[in-house]
Amino acid sequence: MAHNEKRVPWFLWPFWAVWRMVAWIVGFTGRIIAVILGFALMIAGVIISVTIVGLILGIPMILLGLLLVLRGLF
Repeated sequence: MAHNEKRVPWFLWPFWAVWRMVAWIVGFTGRIIAVILGFALMIAGVIISVTIVGLILGIPMILLGLLLVLRGLF
């Protein structure tokens, strides 16, 4: 098996490490925001769905919120 690893020169390693840490923080923050926004959409969808007319908008909001939560968690 051929491993396609890119070696980082020793003098660039600190920059590479900082870049990887920043990328991880941005990715993690994006997931947290997706989960929070998903829960907010689900709660708003449930509140809107109390009326029969609101079901037209509430059900898609609940489903969109659920998909955002699932995407943020997995």
